[in-house]
Amino acid sequence: MKNTLLSLRLAALLLSASALALANGAQAAEPGRVLLLGEVHDNAVQHALRLEALRSLLASGARPALLMEQFDREKQADIDRLRAAPTRPDADALIAAAGGAGQWDWALYRPFVQLALSHDLPLLAANVSRQDARRVMSAGLADSGFDAQVPADISRAHTAAIEASHCGMVDAPLAGRMATAQIARDQFMARLIDANAARGAVLLAGNGHVRTDSGVPRWLSPATRSRAVAVGYLEEGDDSASAYDRVVTTPRQPRADPCAGMRAPAPLTPTV
Repeated sequence: MKNTLLSLRLAALLLSASALALANGAQAAEPGRVLLLGEVHDNAVQHALRLEALRSLLASGARPALLMEQFDREKQADIDRLRAAPTRPDADALIAAAGGAGQWDWALYRPFVQLALSHDLPLLAANVSRQDARRVMSAGLADSGFDAQVPADISRAHTAAIEASHCGMVDAPLAGRMATAQIARDQFMARLIDANAARGAVLLAGNGHVRTDSGVPRWLSPATRSRAVAVGYLEEGDDSASAYDRVVTTPRQPRADPCAGMRAPAPLTPTV
């Protein structure tokens, strides 16, 4: 564990100059700026860089709202209740009460939560839950209070991304329905950002959400978009740099091929 932490710190030192410059140049010089920080969810170096960028931003005196995809919006009441209690929670207590389990590696996100608590930042649950997403997929955007007037290029982009990311196991009609759930998430994040833009806001979300061509920036009000910077934290070999206002590139996180298990034939079950 110690060697892993040292490696992360060394990587962060090597790469942090660009990330800190992003924070200082994009928001610290001007109140009410909005920063959308993407991520590859399991890339530890990217998390370290974003954390340093956020620390630098707070050191400049900014106190933005922190919006996190990792908390479902239904958990906002739990977050607020815990923070209003006489004994203020630490990050572990808040994550245990509002974070859920299974989808996120909370060790990577805990430092952001603790930073928000230490600096008394608004901490906002920015995700549309899986339950709500299923409702959107079955009944449509409007039925759940979202904008159903979706530009065709946004729908096409999300549908194509879902087909590509599911290893060819999702057909176009299903991918189209799944795309509506992603659009609902983008719209909700944009609404939260608009509501908090006056004080400044930082969104932590996957790179797909912060894309300027199909993600959250497309749903921001013109006034908010004019002072927002969407930063893609990309891995080497990712050719999507043009989809962001700015880009930080990091080494690829070692991981198994996510499609390998889907491609492999299922083992035969012996009959008895």
